[in-house]
Amino acid sequence: MVRIGKRDLGSHTDKRPYGPQSISFDVSFYSAEFVSGIPERAMSLALKPTRGPGVEKDVEPYRLFNLDVFEYLSESPFGLYGSLPLMISHGKEGRSAGFFWLNAAEMQIDVLGDGWDAESGIDWVKQKRIDTFWMSEAGIVDAFFFVGPGPKEVVRQYTSVTGRPAMPQLFSIAYHQCRWNYRDEEDVENVDAKFDEHDIPYDVLWLDIDHTDGRRYFTWDSALFPHPEEMQKKLAEKGRHMVTIVDPHIKRDDSFRLHKEAAEKGYYVKDAGGKDFDGWCWPGSSSYLDMVNPEIRSWWGDKFSYKNYVGSTPSLYIWNDMNEPSVFNGPEVSMPRDALHLGGIEHRELHNSYGYYFHMATSNGLLKRGGGNDRPFVLSRAFFPGSQRYGPVWTGDNTADWDHLRVSVPMILTLGLTGISFSGADVGGYFGNPGPELLVRWYQLGAFYPFFRGHAHQDTKRREPWLFGY
Repeated sequence: MVRIGKRDLGSHTDKRPYGPQSISFDVSFYSAEFVSGIPERAMSLALKPTRGPGVEKDVEPYRLFNLDVFEYLSESPFGLYGSLPLMISHGKEGRSAGFFWLNAAEMQIDVLGDGWDAESGIDWVKQKRIDTFWMSEAGIVDAFFFVGPGPKEVVRQYTSVTGRPAMPQLFSIAYHQCRWNYRDEEDVENVDAKFDEHDIPYDVLWLDIDHTDGRRYFTWDSALFPHPEEMQKKLAEKGRHMVTIVDPHIKRDDSFRLHKEAAEKGYYVKDAGGKDFDGWCWPGSSSYLDMVNPEIRSWWGDKFSYKNYVGSTPSLYIWNDMNEPSVFNGPEVSMPRDALHLGGIEHRELHNSYGYYFHMATSNGLLKRGGGNDRPFVLSRAFFPGSQRYGPVWTGDNTADWDHLRVSVPMILTLGLTGISFSGADVGGYFGNPGPELLVRWYQLGAFYPFFRGHAHQDTKRREPWLFGY
């Protein structure tokens, strides 16, 4: 155990009231040619060495810390929206092994290159192996070794611990059309009609945050979407579905019933002083439910009933975004590490699992809504071991360029190798405007993504597939 004093995170100071602990150990993979896993990052399938001969001194360790990363870079060890501390080795003749550390605190991992400890006299010809160094900010050592002997067996052994992927709805493996934001019901109707006019198959149309009343989730903007049930029924008549966004930040507005009820019940994460944590996100001043608490997860799930989510129908499903959690005025755009959860547990100890619990609660809510007879569909941006049980994930806010098209392949493959088989990337890139050639090639690639969705930022040009003349 290492005790460290307070540290500065930009304008925030982490005082570490318990004299925070770090845990570290080495893991060696014998007979390994390369290692993969530990998503999420925009890099190659095989993890590159971060220390050792030939590695530049400024190379950072691989980081597992769920963050809302704006316009992330490709070929960077920096962590992104989800964290899966599972590493898999691959050797000759298809032999593999795995190491999994069930820990939700920030983690940093070094992959050591050949000859990093050559002075010890080890004969690398006889002792071919890959050494790794793991360090976590807090938590415990709850570790699993998977002996394979092949990659398929490693994944099977891992999912026997964390759960098998959920069987998806049939419609969910088809094409999804999304952008921030389709303006109103007329816009939705026109987009739907154009898909028919151009004979382009699609199954799902998505609405981002501005379909709500002032970014209060479970509501509709009555001026822009005055007839949400009728809008959904028109899609359902064609065998199509709708997905709306529901994020974890709840607008602090005493006239908003959801906030008032959560505050009265004491359901919010607390700040270090014991008051409801108040952070800044899309609605402005916001608080965040303590999803670690099973009682709160059950309460949240009930909000998806047709009675509570007025205007929803059986053809409506859910998108959980910003659930790292994202806090615009927080350290590293996230929740302070000394925020408090159930039992006085600091946020630092369970940060990477927050989105997982939010995903779980939403999925279970839809399951309950359907009386156990309708498979949920809930897309999540943040993830953690076990997220595969609750629905798909995607690779977050990528960019409209060839590098992001290219890197989407190893990102999705890595997710599949670590148990999350239902994943995809925003076709066309979320930020920026793709040219016709890039967009066409991305659709060709995206058809092979398990989760196939076109999505774009509100500042981009409209790019529905018929607009480019192909």
